[in-house]
Amino acid sequence: MKRTPAVAGQFYYGTAAKLKQQVEQCIVKHAKKERVFGVVSPHAGLIYSGAVAGAVYSAIEFPETFVLLGPNHTGLGAPISLMDAGEWEIPTGTLPIDEKLAHMIAVNVSLVKRDAGAHMFEHSIEVQLPFITYFSQHVKIVPVIMLAASVEECRMIGEGIARAIKAADYPVVIVASSDMSHYVTENVARQKDAMAIDKILALDAEGLYETVRKERISMCGYLPVTTMLFAAKALGAQSARLVKYTTSAEVSGDYDQVVGYAGVVLR
Repeated sequence: MKRTPAVAGQFYYGTAAKLKQQVEQCIVKHAKKERVFGVVSPHAGLIYSGAVAGAVYSAIEFPETFVLLGPNHTGLGAPISLMDAGEWEIPTGTLPIDEKLAHMIAVNVSLVKRDAGAHMFEHSIEVQLPFITYFSQHVKIVPVIMLAASVEECRMIGEGIARAIKAADYPVVIVASSDMSHYVTENVARQKDAMAIDKILALDAEGLYETVRKERISMCGYLPVTTMLFAAKALGAQSARLVKYTTSAEVSGDYDQVVGYAGVVLR
């Protein structure tokens, strides 16, 4: 099954030439590349969050496979939906699903359901792909979107993904797709996002989950990030680095209703 673009021409340019040019404006040339276990990368329109995503993908050594964890904005499908076969197409390339690793994740984590339909209109994973295809046309992906999960379920999913990655025995990086605060003032966004980012940098999965809920931080991908933290720690991550943080105000000039974007790498 080929998953065709759902948001080409909306979140990013819809032609290969213009999309490549758009991504080139976001990447950091000559950035030092690190071997990482996981990353946090935003998923808004590239005009707003592309500079953060570009900085993240510029800073990492590319693996054979990316496990892509995103929030489910559409409400379609199972609480945890895995697309386990086929390929994803965007204007700048087509990426096959790593069916071996997807199968191992499904076997290791009973909470994960094979549900390709849930992915058809969801943008949170798709918006990562222009950056991936820019740097490599030879990687595979495993797409998982999350609609609902307790912190203990995030632990089970994350540790199950880690077991599958260890069994695969080839380089895999986990991407947690998330924007930060939504539609609050610039000051509130920076204040609340700092609370969440501090927990991410401390590799504190439980702390992130609890802080987002207690402080009512409108971080849309906190479930993917929490899950990625559990997985990365199980794989041996020992530290994290904030690559870049910004808000939509830097582009829009509207400081009253902003969205925050953070890029983090775990090594």
